[in-house]
Amino acid sequence: MTPEGKVKKKVLNLLISNGAYYCMPVTGGYGRSGVPDIIACLNGKFLAIECKAGDNKITALQDKALADIQKAGGSALVINEDGIKDLEFLIKFIKGESKNVAKSW
Repeated sequence: MTPEGKVKKKVLNLLISNGAYYCMPVTGGYGRSGVPDIIACLNGKFLAIECKAGDNKITALQDKALADIQKAGGSALVINEDGIKDLEFLIKFIKGESKNVAKSW
């Protein structure tokens, strides 16, 4: 499994364990470029998650897609191995288990 694949697996496990709906769109030349790796819905909230390994950065198309999602009212995150805690925090916030918002998604 690739390093990015390991990040995706951790994200999926976290989403599944919290009852989120998710899909992993594959463009394959037919879809929209820049779409995040994982699209999810939790408690009626739209989540878009781009997974990266290490210090890998998002592309300009991915950055635009994530910004467009946030502009539309969704939550968009870029997650690497160290960012899983950010997703855990966001999930707790969405589920009403945390009232403190330390970051703006």
